This record gives sequence, structure tokens and C-alpha cells, in this order.
Amino acid sequence: MVWEKVKESLKETLAENIYNLWIEPIKFVQLQGERLSLSTPDRYFSAYIKQNFLGVIEEKMQENGLVAAKVALCEEGRPAVVVGTAAKSSAGTPMRLPFIPENNSKFKALHPRYTFDEFMVGESNILAESACRSIVAKDGMVGPCLYINSDTGLGKSHLTHAVAHQVFAESPMTRLHYLTAKQFSAEMVRGIQTNSMDAFKRKYHDNCDILLVEDVHALTGKKKTQEELNEILDLLIKSGKRVILTANRAPRDLVGIDNEFLSRMSSGLVTSIKAPDIATRVRIVEKKAHLQQLMLGEDQIDYLANHIRGDIRKIESALIAVRAKARLTGGHVDLDLVREVVASIVGVSQVLSAAAICELVSGQFNVSIQDLQSRSRKKAITFPRQIAMYLARKYTEESLADIGRTFNRDHSTVLHSIKVVNNQLLRDNSVSAQLEILSNKVKQL
Repeated sequence: MVWEKVKESLKETLAENIYNLWIEPIKFVQLQGERLSLSTPDRYFSAYIKQNFLGVIEEKMQENGLVAAKVALCEEGRPAVVVGTAAKSSAGTPMRLPFIPENNSKFKALHPRYTFDEFMVGESNILAESACRSIVAKDGMVGPCLYINSDTGLGKSHLTHAVAHQVFAESPMTRLHYLTAKQFSAEMVRGIQTNSMDAFKRKYHDNCDILLVEDVHALTGKKKTQEELNEILDLLIKSGKRVILTANRAPRDLVGIDNEFLSRMSSGLVTSIKAPDIATRVRIVEKKAHLQQLMLGEDQIDYLANHIRGDIRKIESALIAVRAKARLTGGHVDLDLVREVVASIVGVSQVLSAAAICELVSGQFNVSIQDLQSRSRKKAITFPRQIAMYLARKYTEESLADIGRTFNRDHSTVLHSIKVVNNQLLRDNSVSAQLEILSNKVKQL
């Protein structure tokens, strides 16, 4: 049945709570030629569907073969009336439930898995994640404006999608606008060309509770767009509305951006997402392998986590490739297959560095890289630091001074650490055993 296929397409496009609230209750009545008759619970429901979802319904109908399709909406027990995306209600203005503001939320199709539950929290992103939850909860912890920056593939879009999912789940009538800076710029240009800037301004000034704008670095050199967005941010922030902006650089590092606009973007919390540490990458590999129904051994998980360090999307690509290659070999996955896939994705293994060994030791001893680089003299930190320096000297080509810089120390401290570890190797078999395990892991980097 055509309507069932359209519903399936809509289910993939819309957030689950939006689909359940507005699409699931719609009933199929009949299909006559290119006219699809649908039944809704009441006339207010029909008006809301007409205003907010008619365009996407018609789009999905066309995708399923009804090219010139017309939708006819009716309330249960009443005759259907043909409507179109440009149609108006009999009163000339859309109907909506009493005391509920017009909801003209606009957002990119939300990824169904980009939710808070699916976001892997680690030391590198915990502040950004908790700040996004605070924005949703409106608890005032981070203020009305949040700015997140990171390199590509580290989770900015996942968090903004998660915010939208959570907002619609808790408050379906929230007026949320989610778009990229380029889309905002193109929309503004259309407004100027069609003399509809008043409608453009009303959309953001009067009909917006949450604004999410991605990739604001794309506005470099676009002074007029910066001025317009700056005016919108000023009004929304002063009105207590919520704003989230993302970019690939911190505000202070953006070039070609007006100072007043920079100041406005920095008026709330500014936080960055760093590349995930080794412990977080291991959990990401485990989670995504489970989603791919891949059974990986500990050595294979460690290899993937240690060799794919930046863009998290590369981990998913690697696992998809591992699964595909495994199918060609009867489903068997071994370390050689994983190595082959990793080499095809990240290229030839990089020269081993003290920084890579520092990260490995950090994960093995469950201490942060920041601790290893700190001035702390606690034994729980000093011992792993000395081990890391020893391994760096043994397995890399870096000088004592280079190793020292990795740990914020001078060359004499590195030399002292190597002597300490050598002495412990002679006296303590447990240290020897630990170093043997760590050395094997270093050789796999």
C-alpha cells in the first residue's frame, strides 16, 4: 500500500517522537487515481499537518511513484478536502490549538542515532555534552548561548542533533530552527531578492525558541550575513532564548569575522571537543562493532582504537570495511584483516612517537594525559610517567629533550626516569611483567 510506504519513508526522515505524535495517527482512507485521501483525528490536527508536514508527505509520495499526487485530508466521519502546499485555510490564516504559538520549526533531517544516549562521553567532550544537556534543560548553567568548536568528525553535529531530538521529545511545540551558516546565508539572499526580508526577520525574531547554527566559520567575509545573524543573536539572547553555534575553530581564531559578531558569539560558554582519548576510542570501537554485529577480539579492538585517532567517522568506515571483507572470507576476522583495512583508511602507519606512547600508557594505567604532563608527584602518576618515558626512549627515535617536551619536563628528568625504571626491572618482577605487556602493545602501534 502506497501510504504504508510513505509512512515508512517519513519514519526514517522525522524524529521518532514527531513521527509518533503527528504521522502515526493519520489513517488511510482511499487512493483514487493520483488523489490520496487521509483521515486525521480532528480539524486542528489537519490544519497542523497541512501547515507543517504536507510538503514532506507530497515529496515522499512522489518518491513512491505518485508524481502528480494530491493529498485530501478529512476528519474522521467527514468528507476529504484536497489541500496543497500553497493552500490556505478558509479564514486565510492557518488554524492551531488555542494558546499555542505558531510552530514553524525548521531543521535538517535528524540522524536517528544522533541522540544523547548514543553519544560516547569521555574526557575530551564531557563539557560540551553536559553544556548541551543544560541548554535543553534550561537550567541556566551555561547561559543562553553555547559555542562548540572542533575538528571534523568529533561529534559537533551529533550533539546538535541530540539537542533537537531531546527538545522535540520533551516539548514537541518548541519552535526550533536548525540550519548551517551557508543555509542561513542563502535564505537571507533569497529574502533580499524577493523583497521578503520582513518575513525572514519575523521567522527568527518572533517565531524562534531555539536556534542552532552549524559551521559559522563559513561566514568568513560575508559582512551583511554576519550583521543579520548578529542582530538575531542579540535579540534572542536578550529575550532569554537558547542559541547553539558550532565551528571548526574557537572564536578568537576565526578570520574575516566582525569583532561585534565575535563578541556576541562568545557571550556564553565557549567549549571545544578534542580528539577522544584511547579509553574513549576503545568504547567507541566496541559500541560501533556491536551495532555492525561484529565480534572482535581485544587485540583487534585495541589495534583499531590505537591507529584511528582523529575523525570518529573513520572508525565506523573501518568497521563497515572489516565486516564486508569478513563476509568474503566466510565471516572470519583476524588481526591481519584489521591491519589491511586500517592501512587503506589511514594510510601507512605513522612513525612511533612519545605522544602516542604517552596516550597508550595513559589508557593502561587509567590516568589522564594531562596528569602525566602535570607537575604532580603522586606515586600513582609518577610511576606511569616514568614508564612512558622509558618506553619512549626505547622505541622511538626522539631525543631526551623531545621526550621531555611531551611530558613538560627537561632531558635530565627523562634520564632520571629511565634509570629509575631500569633499577626497578632488576628488583621487581611485577614491573618486568608490566613492561613486557606494554612493550607488546607499543609494537602494535
